[in-house]
Amino acid sequence: MNALTRVMLVDDHSLCRSGLTELLEHRGGLKVVGATGDPTQVVAMLREHQPDLLVLDLRLAATDGLSVLRQIRADGCETPTVILTMSDSEDDMAAALRAGVRGYLLKDMEPEEVIDAISRAARGEMVVASAMTLKLAQILQSGPKGSVKGDLVASLTERERQVLEHVARGQSNKVIAQALDISHNTVKLHVRHIMDKLNLRSRVEAAVFAFEYRSSPDGVKAASGAAQKNKA
Repeated sequence: MNALTRVMLVDDHSLCRSGLTELLEHRGGLKVVGATGDPTQVVAMLREHQPDLLVLDLRLAATDGLSVLRQIRADGCETPTVILTMSDSEDDMAAALRAGVRGYLLKDMEPEEVIDAISRAARGEMVVASAMTLKLAQILQSGPKGSVKGDLVASLTERERQVLEHVARGQSNKVIAQALDISHNTVKLHVRHIMDKLNLRSRVEAAVFAFEYRSSPDGVKAASGAAQKNKA
């Protein structure tokens, strides 16, 4: 029997915590291992419960969710995190993506959409509320264009390109490590180098970058060259 996906919730509205807990456990088949509205408890609870995914509200009474996330990361905790918020602000989503969240969801989504998105995020996928996809595209339009992408990709090692392809498929570091037969820490190091070299702020941007590069003339040319090399 497969172990249930373990989720922790941080939201300062008790009704929201209890409602989301019931939704995820009784309709989503997930396990909520902890829930709190107190930002000061988050780090200790993460250490205690070791969840597969953290679902974090962006607006908390005492602070904001991204400040909590920065505190978590500073403590060395890499728990994948999804923002669940009422804010449909492009600036808020951009800040969350820069902070490295795995998803940005809205509280007015349909319950089944929330369950599906959180389940997919726990499996390593990037998730964004459908109402935010246009704003996501606008955020990403400020990234490098045209042949600049080709120059940036040329700066990657062969292994880093392989890791980028797996990131583009929405795979977690654990899955990438298994696919490439390398350690989890090695994957984390490659991902960090990729982000630095391509000047990207999140795995969502890395996925979009890889897709746009493959669709560009430089990407098509590179793919054709690789195919010819493999035939030789």
